[in-house]
This record gives sequence, structure tokens and C-alpha cells, in this order.
Amino acid sequence: MDHDSAAADAAADAAGGRPPTQDRPDGSAEPSPVLAQSPANRSETAERLARETPDQLSDEVVEAIARRSTGATQAAFFDLDKTILARSSALAFGREMYRDGLVGTTTLLKGMYAQFMYTLQGADHEKMESMRVALLQVTKGWEAERVARIVRETLEEVIVPVVYGEALQLIDEHGAAARDLWLVSSSGEEVVRPIADHLGIPEIIATRSRVDEQGRFDGTLQFYAYGQHKATALRQIAEARGYDLDRCHAYSDSITDLAMLSAVGNPVAVNPDRELRAAARAMGWPIRDFHSPVTLRSHLPDPPSTSTVLVGIGVAAAAGATAWYLAHRETT
Repeated sequence: MDHDSAAADAAADAAGGRPPTQDRPDGSAEPSPVLAQSPANRSETAERLARETPDQLSDEVVEAIARRSTGATQAAFFDLDKTILARSSALAFGREMYRDGLVGTTTLLKGMYAQFMYTLQGADHEKMESMRVALLQVTKGWEAERVARIVRETLEEVIVPVVYGEALQLIDEHGAAARDLWLVSSSGEEVVRPIADHLGIPEIIATRSRVDEQGRFDGTLQFYAYGQHKATALRQIAEARGYDLDRCHAYSDSITDLAMLSAVGNPVAVNPDRELRAAARAMGWPIRDFHSPVTLRSHLPDPPSTSTVLVGIGVAAAAGATAWYLAHRETT
């Protein structure tokens, strides 16, 4: 039995069942998700990757942000998943990755399950940390431009129908008020940038992955846009742009974004998970529940081009690894 088959069987046994053979559409073997490692190895991997994860934007990135200043003194920061989108951007492209041969049948099915569970339950710190470790392991060695191409070519099919109409209205209102608009997500830049372009949001805070000389993900991060790191980046941006944070706005659904929401004077909990709903009530923050997914084409008749070469962690491409963790997190 080869390593990938043994790893898949071990993971299946731990979950109480054995999945079908993990093959890609092109017949090649699919890399085993990091869940298949032993607990000790998973712990060592997590510790190593944690040490390699920068918690703030680089000076080069901040300087570029400052050069693009519009002169605005206020900004609105929008979380992406379950705030603007009615689904997880990181899991949305699983079918497209399968068609292109990056993931196999098992990971596709697990990704669909993870998407369903994410919609119902959201993602806490433990899930997100497991997701990060798995994604870095699985996407290491993948061609960054191949991932970016798949996202560009399938964006309208995957994302366009699942945008909340209430979020689009808020984006319009903040734009009309001359506030800078920012899209914030722990998903990779190769996913977040084209979505931001389609939404008409000029700026993003997203996870950035290192790419080697061959243009492949090397398994490490330049910046991980998650939790406190988002708040740190927000403050860096505010200093670079001259924003008055007390007059800025932020929107999110997750307790993991509590630090980001707390950094501005006008935080709003949108479709909040249980923990964030309780925190928002305790602090007197507004709570909004969005219920109306709409077709983005009706809002933006001429979406901008998404032909930009994108660099970032292949979050969308790793729906299978994410699914393993979300579906079987009790084994971690």
C-alpha cells in the first residue's frame, strides 16, 4: 500500500469509515491531507508553521498602501465570508479545482460537506488554525499562477450568485460617503483580489504566501490575515493612510474578528456566530442579519478584469484539507 492510500485509510478509520480511493480526475494520486499524520507529527508541524507566520504587514506592503492614499480620513473594513458572501470563499472553488485535476473525488466530497458545516456553524480559532496548517501542507509545491488562473476563470460561476444584497448596499453607502473600502479575509490573495475587483472594493487585507523561484507555493506565509493579525494590519494601514479609527467602520460575522471590530469606532456584527452575538450585545454594538443573496451581475453590470497575476496561499485550492479538519476536528 502506498503512502497516500495508507494515510487516507488511517484518516478514514479515525473518522469511523473509509473513504473512496483518493484519485484526481487525471488519474494521478492525490496528496494526503495533514490530518493523516500522527498527532505528534501534526503538533510539530503546527508549531513550526506558527513560528514561520508573520503577524503584521511588511514595511514594503505598508509603504505601497501609503503611496495609494486617496486622502480619505475614514474607511470601512468588510470581512468576506458570511458577511458579504453567503459561503466560504476558501471552500467555494473545490469543484473547479477538481475539474482541473488539483484535488480528487474524496476531497471534493469532503469540501462540499465542509461548506455545509461552515454555513451552519462558522469557524472558531481551533478550526481556523487546523485549516491553516492543513492548507500550507497540501498546497506546498502547487503553481501559484495555476491556482490564480482557475479562480479567475471560474469566479463569476462560483461567487456571483452568493453575495448578500444588504452588504452591497452598505458598500455603496460607504463609497458614497467617500470612505476608503477594504475587503478583509483570511483567504489567500489569489481568491480575495478578484472578488474585491468584482465588488468594486479597491483594497484588501488577505493572507499572503511565499512563492519560490519556480513560482510555486513554498509552504510558508508572508502574512496570515487572521484574528489579532487583522487588527494589527488595520492599525498599520490607518497609520499609513491617516485614518481616524474612531470614525472608521468594520463588519464581521466571527468572534475571531473581535480584535478587528474593537479597533474601530463603529463596529457591526453581521450574521454573527453565537460568541460574537453575545460579545456585541455586551458591548452595545449593532447586530445585523443578512438574508438576501443576490446576483452580483445585477449590481455591477461591467465587472473589472481579474487578469492580475495574483500571489497568495492556495486556500481555495485546498478544500479537501480544510474539509478533513472541519469534518473530523475531534481527532486533532
